[in-house]
Amino acid sequence: MAKLPILGLFESADHAADAGDALKAAGVPMTDYDFLTDAPYPEGAFGEREENHRLYIFPFVGALVGLTVGIMLTAMTQMAYPLAQGGKPILSMPPMAVVTYESTMLTAIVFTIIGILFESRLPAFKQGLYDTRITEGYIGVLVNVDEDQLTPTQTLLTQAGAIDVVRKDGGSGA
Repeated sequence: MAKLPILGLFESADHAADAGDALKAAGVPMTDYDFLTDAPYPEGAFGEREENHRLYIFPFVGALVGLTVGIMLTAMTQMAYPLAQGGKPILSMPPMAVVTYESTMLTAIVFTIIGILFESRLPAFKQGLYDTRITEGYIGVLVNVDEDQLTPTQTLLTQAGAIDVVRKDGGSGA
């Protein structure tokens, strides 16, 4: 059975947190509801789940790729065009270090930007249920429930203090 979204709009953070507590008490999994707001509330302010992120992996992998590419680029270039002068070694470390450092930093930065986009789930090709009043200061509680749970969830959100409850099928209440 497919899950359908339902969005409750709240005027205050306390009412939205109460709705989150009521959803948790009703047995709705924490992965099935989320809080939408235009204000930067601290993480966990509504009692929501802690988001796991893997952003730290992206710059680390980027740095390793850049280091490898930098070493290979400089070493292969010097080996392909050997310029032996006065008994000096073909592979000269000081110039290699500069190019390797720059390629390491460049790819770490590029991978970090890609990681930020990836972890932010951008671009969002699939548009979910949203109400423009959230940008006006309201707090939305977005719940994905089974079709037979739409009415009880709507009632639960209304009892928690929702000023309006919007459903994906266009139904509205409160």
